[in-house]
Amino acid sequence: MYRDAWNFVPEVTRKVMREGLSINEDGDNLTQLFILKEHLQNHVVSPDHNWILDRCILDGYVFTKWLWRRGTVDKWVMEHSCHLLSMLGDRLDHILYTEPDDIPMEDDGERSVNVEFRNDIIKIYEDLMDCSMSTPGRDTWRNKIIRLSGSVEERMETINKIL
Repeated sequence: MYRDAWNFVPEVTRKVMREGLSINEDGDNLTQLFILKEHLQNHVVSPDHNWILDRCILDGYVFTKWLWRRGTVDKWVMEHSCHLLSMLGDRLDHILYTEPDDIPMEDDGERSVNVEFRNDIIKIYEDLMDCSMSTPGRDTWRNKIIRLSGSVEERMETINKIL
């Protein structure tokens, strides 16, 4: 319906993986720096067009935080992801978050099927999206989050209303 009015940017993680870097639980400083660079680049590609990002800086932050908690990402990389989130998050018009209970865990050969990893990631997202954690005047991106739930058709109906 709106396909011609929007430019679609595919997720960055698989792109980084195709470049030879480890992802998911095996990520490290180099992986996260490349992923964060891709998110930064997505925000300056063409600001005068409408863009739909398959993943955004929230994802880069969440996975960096998970890896930092495990000791595989240095504190300065974690802090860099936090600064990018503050800077880029407010540039997003809408942030669509699909409720994880509506997405089955499927092995596609690239995505992790580790249940503990998935649950940890979900918890970081939930904590991150908690508006009570926001500092007044900062991180206004939290108010832009729209939770998608239900069937694919119901989620698409919500997305089409936004577009």
